[in-house]
Amino acid sequence: MRRLALVACSYAALTVPLASTAATASSWADRDIRLVTAHGLMGGDASTFRPGDPLTAAALSELVSGLSGKAAAVTADPNAPVTVAALDAALVRGMSLGVAAGEFKAAAHLAGLAPPARFGTEAVSRLLGLRTDHARDALELGPSATATRAEAAFSAAAILRWKGWEPQYAKSQAAELDLPVVRGWRQRILHQAVSLVGYPYVWGGTSELTQKPFGTEVPGGFDCSGFVWRVYKLAGYAVGTQLAQTVHGRTTSAMSREVPKSARIGFEDLAPADLVFFGPSGPRTRPPRIDHVGVFLGGGWMIHASSAGVALAPLRGSWRKRFAWGRRPLAEAGL
Repeated sequence: MRRLALVACSYAALTVPLASTAATASSWADRDIRLVTAHGLMGGDASTFRPGDPLTAAALSELVSGLSGKAAAVTADPNAPVTVAALDAALVRGMSLGVAAGEFKAAAHLAGLAPPARFGTEAVSRLLGLRTDHARDALELGPSATATRAEAAFSAAAILRWKGWEPQYAKSQAAELDLPVVRGWRQRILHQAVSLVGYPYVWGGTSELTQKPFGTEVPGGFDCSGFVWRVYKLAGYAVGTQLAQTVHGRTTSAMSREVPKSARIGFEDLAPADLVFFGPSGPRTRPPRIDHVGVFLGGGWMIHASSAGVALAPLRGSWRKRFAWGRRPLAEAGL
């Protein structure tokens, strides 16, 4: 069920291949742990790895040093636990991508948005596949949750598998990002959307808080349509307004069929805060086969919930080919 759902809601259009997270008896990241320890990192011994233990500041510092070849940073409290956002930030900066992260964040500020402090490093981290969806939602961690050693091993293994072009790819994407200035309702919508960057993919998820989408408690996070639901229906600015009554369907297919053909928006006419739908046949896709939705950020980029969690993605390559049509809920609501 979950495998089918992920295919339907988080099409793997990233050009960066993600490391495998096949479950083993010891850890979901067993394959990554073996690779990392084989390189002498994180203790160098897979049999004593302790994948579920919290990642400490000292362990993270040593890991970044081992990956980058630079001297380990001095930590005030070496035993302090590290959050997922801090893990991502340390790896991004350790791989000399701090400037790129700053450019992502600066572009959002220049557009009139107020992104969270983690925005830039999360944009780079997830663009390069350093976070992934897990086979079980209970394993998902939000940006402020304590990272496990298994999460650090997954990220480190992804870096070890880089072919060499990945850092330049991130730098070029960041340097070229040019977002239009937004105000009013578009600004409200996109401010909410960027505030959620860094949360994990959770099937059926509609909240950044602990939730029970199917009766079982799972961490905060979103699937693709759940992310749209959170931004357009559950946000404080939407509750009690016409906007909350505009998007009715909870699935991508239902959301896509609510806009008549005559009101569908073509790629060249997209505006910030529009919904963007995707399917296997592009504009010829019928609503029942629409399998992904995101929020258009502008400048050829979207924010969406996919296998990398809530992240930014450029609408080029496979995403461009699969683009079906756009929808403008703000206009539908008369806003």
